[in-house]
Amino acid sequence: MEEKRSGKRRGKEMLGDLAAWERENGEDNSEMLARLRRNLKRVRREELTKRQSEMLHLYYDLGYSMPRIALELGVNKSTVSRTLARARARLKRYLRYTL
Repeated sequence: MEEKRSGKRRGKEMLGDLAAWERENGEDNSEMLARLRRNLKRVRREELTKRQSEMLHLYYDLGYSMPRIALELGVNKSTVSRTLARARARLKRYLRYTL
């Protein structure tokens, strides 16, 4: 039983060592993140419908829940869910090639 504990502890130590190694040796991706942020703003502005853009803003930027968005806009919760899913799919489709 003592071996199991030491094995688990060793596993955690290895994961901690790996995380430290990755921080020290990992690539700097700040340029890639900056490009992604620029493209995300552009895609939200140019490629989404007005309704998709509005719901994304309420959900992600303002932190509204789906039921609250539905109440505010006078639509069903399922409409909010579907609209957000379509907006995310459209964002993913356009942003996939920007990195």
